[in-house]
Amino acid sequence: MLASIGYAVAYTGVGIVLLVLGALVLDLLTPGHLARHIYEERSVNAGIALAAVFLGQGAIAFTTIWTNGTSGFGDALVDTVVFGLVGIALQVVAFFVLDLLTPGKLGQHLVEVGFHPASLVSAASTLAVSMIVVAAIWP
Repeated sequence: MLASIGYAVAYTGVGIVLLVLGALVLDLLTPGHLARHIYEERSVNAGIALAAVFLGQGAIAFTTIWTNGTSGFGDALVDTVVFGLVGIALQVVAFFVLDLLTPGKLGQHLVEVGFHPASLVSAASTLAVSMIVVAAIWP
């Protein structure tokens, strides 16, 4: 049981680091400070976009742990990091593609205070990319 608790703590630590990294990357893709847009300016758009990053990264980490847990703790932990980073990189690619294909600047729309439908499209893109990575992991 103690080993399982240690595994849970280690996987959760890696998961939190991946969530923070995903948030930092989204912060770089949007003007200003993302947390300020969400918590001080109450930008629903920024909240939707960040929530999608968290859900997508969580799904990738969950799937990696779930499907690779029997391969040994060290290997599964490394796989979680690798697929988490791949997920973040592919979410960035999808962000830039969506930005190129749509009018205006996506990053700017995602930090507007008033609701903008681009936040839903961006969230769907982020989650779709994450599900594609999940499908690649799942045996």
